[in-house]
Amino acid sequence: QVQLVESGGGLVQPGGSLRLSCAGSGITFSSYLMSWYRQAPGKEREYVASITAGGSTNYADSLKGRFTISRDNAKNTVYLQMNSLKPEDTAVYYCRANYLRQYWGQGTQVTVSS
Repeated sequence: QVQLVESGGGLVQPGGSLRLSCAGSGITFSSYLMSWYRQAPGKEREYVASITAGGSTNYADSLKGRFTISRDNAKNTVYLQMNSLKPEDTAVYYCRANYLRQYWGQGTQVTVSS
């Protein structure tokens, strides 16, 4: 059974930081393209960042410089370091694993508010 479990979300003040984690099981994690997406209330899900099996990264243009994606294949985990958070970063953040087929986690809520 494939599972992707996100964690690390929460309430943070503007300008603060959070690190999200997504732990995978039931897949050969190291072979998968891992991505983060987010969905704000009333909006469509949008791409945030991705990291290939080989470690190459890509980011949504609007988030470059503030967000960093990384992975630890020994721990079957992908991370999203988010810095200088803004209220518009408030969303449910999802991880996705993609290799021949795709899997999604259940999401973790990030709220940026004073």
